[in-house]
Amino acid sequence: MCELMTITAAIIFTVLYFKVLRTPAVFATMLMFWGAALMWSVDCVHSAMEGEGLFDLSLEDTYLGLIILAFGLAFFGVMLFFERLSIERRRTLAAA
Repeated sequence: MCELMTITAAIIFTVLYFKVLRTPAVFATMLMFWGAALMWSVDCVHSAMEGEGLFDLSLEDTYLGLIILAFGLAFFGVMLFFERLSIERRRTLAAA
């Protein structure tokens, strides 16, 4: 389930970056989610090669996916905060 969640988040941030908001915070978060999706894809393929199911749809894996999303969104919020703070400092210095 965490694989599906990270792929969905990566797609959402990719669309957000290319269609709506081209900022370093969105770009960095997009790359983080794509990296996580790639990592989980390798894990899913490895599990499938060992005879397990391709996707783990257990409750624990859902919790893991929610934790990944929460930390990714928290990272995005922190990056966006510092990005806006930097913009405000530049405006203040330019006005002075």
